[in-house]
Amino acid sequence: MQPHIQTSSSPVVEPNRGFRVWWQLTRPHTLTAAFVPVLLGTALALKDGSIHYGLFAAMLIASLLIQAATNMFNEYYDFKRGLDNEHSVGIGGAIVRDGIKPKTVLRLAFSFYGIALLLGVYICQNSSWYLAIVGLACMAAGYFYTGGPLPIAYTPFGELVAGFFMGLLIILISFFIQTGTVDKTSILVSIPIMILVGEILLANNIRDLDGDKENGRKTLAILLGRKGAINLLAGLFVLSYLWVFVLIINGTASAWIGLVILSVPTAVKATKGFIGKTMPIQMMPAMKATAQTNTFFGFLLTVGLFIGHFFS
Repeated sequence: MQPHIQTSSSPVVEPNRGFRVWWQLTRPHTLTAAFVPVLLGTALALKDGSIHYGLFAAMLIASLLIQAATNMFNEYYDFKRGLDNEHSVGIGGAIVRDGIKPKTVLRLAFSFYGIALLLGVYICQNSSWYLAIVGLACMAAGYFYTGGPLPIAYTPFGELVAGFFMGLLIILISFFIQTGTVDKTSILVSIPIMILVGEILLANNIRDLDGDKENGRKTLAILLGRKGAINLLAGLFVLSYLWVFVLIINGTASAWIGLVILSVPTAVKATKGFIGKTMPIQMMPAMKATAQTNTFFGFLLTVGLFIGHFFS
């Protein structure tokens, strides 16, 4: 979701051109929420044997397509509900600012879902057809985030839904297709990424708080207020890091996953970037840093798991 208000002091956002229009339509800064869980789930599976690279590739591409399609549904329904305009701050607004037809956006989103479904068939054929139910649930969550009569984005549950479906479940599916099971370790290691994926949505909703309030949304950021939402963002960052070190202390994972500490400066930058800011354009760097924290944290956690596996 992108912000929907424009003040006299807000800069006019220039339209995108050429390939950049289509690239920005996917909202690339959010795609880390798709590939980090797949990478981590696959790394977790290493301890149980070799990796099926065909399944890994199929899962990665399907997850990226579902995330991109979700962003396009967001673009379409924000336009249909009059929430986007040509002055919208951020990378949304491809319809109102860049001239892409609404039906084109919707068709492209469903096309991405169609390709993801075909990849899902391949995954199920090589693992379990029970995954079809889970995969369809993930796709439904993506659509109903902004689609349907009561979009999830209009409720306080957006962060929870995003973290659960695009964080926890994607990790566990990625682990399951490699091992044929889900264990306690895979669930516990998934928790901090679930939190960080949810935080990408929280950061987005902090930025859009004023516009969302005017348009009748009841996001978590609105219920908590700007200060409360920023405090929650900071608290969840702290919880993510503490969770990793608890996993080390209780022997669930090797000390190498402590490498995630190297991503702390980015989390601090994300939190500080929201403090004292009220204009959406001012909060764009903080939003970017929140997504980067998920990327760096997830990558370092994956590297730690790889190293721990080879030196165990």
